Amino acid sequence: MTPITPKSRIRERYNQRLKQRFKQPIPRVIVPSFFTLMNLFCGFLAIIQISEGYLHYGAWLIVLAGLFDALDGFMARITNSTSAFGIELDSLSDVVSFGVAPGFLLYYFGLNELQVPGLILAALPAVCGAIRLARFNVDAKAAPSDVFKGLPIPVQAIMTVGFYLSFRNDEVIFSGFQYGMNSVLIPMVIILSLLMVSTVPFDKVPRFEHGKIRQNRNKILLFAVYVLIIILLQEWGLMIAFSIFIMKGLFRFTHQYWSELVADEDEIVG
Repeated sequence: MTPITPKSRIRERYNQRLKQRFKQPIPRVIVPSFFTLMNLFCGFLAIIQISEGYLHYGAWLIVLAGLFDALDGFMARITNSTSAFGIELDSLSDVVSFGVAPGFLLYYFGLNELQVPGLILAALPAVCGAIRLARFNVDAKAAPSDVFKGLPIPVQAIMTVGFYLSFRNDEVIFSGFQYGMNSVLIPMVIILSLLMVSTVPFDKVPRFEHGKIRQNRNKILLFAVYVLIIILLQEWGLMIAFSIFIMKGLFRFTHQYWSELVADEDEIVG
């Protein structure tokens, strides 16, 4: 008979705990977190490709990161595994994939010609995107909403990518401007960055849940149109679809602001 020693007891306890751990089910949060980490990985690869001069590959890797970002939210809903951990991990990944990576793309695409001002402008998507995501995380803990407050950072990134892919070989179009392509690139970067930290409401992706499909029918149809435009027109489709998305949010904000202003005036007159 083998004598029982302190070492054998420790080994036996370790083996028991190991067996219990393997018997436990895999946490559901792993499923959406996998897609979130793929989003981050694509953002990292995009930065590497852009820094090595392969801007075209880097741009499409940012688009791929956007696809994984959409899938992680979808998987979190269908597996009912939304968590504070997932929200924080998603935000950290988004800063890299949709803030830092597009900033690299902007800098190497044309803003590097402006030297220090170009560096500051290229940093705006990451800086404003980080502020927007921090505010989103705070608001998500307070109360859920049907709209985004401020432009979602992936939309800003895809608009930047769409601009690059659409005009990367057509610099002649901007030859009539004083600063060439940067004459358009600079205001676009500033406007998109300011929209991220604004309070303009933008549509969330509608939920395909039982009982809510009819309620969100118009939103679902509109998002289906966005997807169709992107599939048919590719890089031009990215700019067109998300331009419509942004204009819709701005129109709703302007209409709401004007209605409240008129209502206040009527109240004062009355």
